[in-house]
Amino acid sequence: MYRSHSRFAALTVMMALALCAPALAQAPADPACGPAQERTAQPGEAAGPQSSSAGKPSGSQDSAQPSTPCPAPGEPAPAAPGAPVSSPAPEQTQSLHTLFRDLASDFKHLPSRESLIIAGAGGALSAGVHPLDDDFNQKLANSGSFFKAGDVMGNSATLFGASMTVYGLGRLTGRTRLSHVGLDLLRSQIITESIVQSMKQAVRRPRPDGSGGFGFPSGHSAMTFATAAVIQRHHGLKWSIPLYVFATYVATSRLHDNVHSLSDVVFGAAVGTIAGRTVTRHGNSAFTITPIVTPGGGKGVAFVKTW
Repeated sequence: MYRSHSRFAALTVMMALALCAPALAQAPADPACGPAQERTAQPGEAAGPQSSSAGKPSGSQDSAQPSTPCPAPGEPAPAAPGAPVSSPAPEQTQSLHTLFRDLASDFKHLPSRESLIIAGAGGALSAGVHPLDDDFNQKLANSGSFFKAGDVMGNSATLFGASMTVYGLGRLTGRTRLSHVGLDLLRSQIITESIVQSMKQAVRRPRPDGSGGFGFPSGHSAMTFATAAVIQRHHGLKWSIPLYVFATYVATSRLHDNVHSLSDVVFGAAVGTIAGRTVTRHGNSAFTITPIVTPGGGKGVAFVKTW
């Protein structure tokens, strides 16, 4: 039991460090920080640095600019001397108290054109690979222990713990960008888990190994692809490629363990991508799901486009 908990903690810390790396590596250098550049000599003046009093009329100001201090991590840069003072912009709240409020907005924006496109593509691809479900699992069954870690690394508890660690590090160090990424990871994972569990209950597809009736879609695949999508939206494709490789590894491990079929993990990846992109981009236009009653007494839902 102790070894199992230690392994879980180690994997959680490793995941947190991997998620922190892009934000820490991309910390922008502020060009305004540091000593001011040397004043350019004017015609009739000697080149080189100017002294504070020599060669200047009485009462003249020193031409040398003072050094501009660098702001602390997460704080705005100081205004340039002589610049007009404006009202400070409202500070973006990076508190866990806003998590549920933001989640409500995320769920509201889930039915978007982009989400429908990703869901349609994921559904079509899942249906297309469905005839290959049995063959894939049989081929991976004898692949050794390479995929053994995927079960724990892609587990919801591991990913939630890593995201909370990222958020906590951002708050402790004053790096608002890091805490922002942590909150977005948490929101995407909560939304992913909500969609996955709802679909599992609705579809009730048996697992390939017969261990239960909740095989579609794969939660491990969805959670890891949601994590990769958030990192891509925040830091670009370069930093997200390792996480997409990791997500693919986790998804493949579910086939190796024979607890999911290929079509399960394919659609799971689509679900995670939808959740990750939703929390990081709220478009101006969206679809709204509205229940309807047809003239013949039938019931259904309609997708209403708002511009």
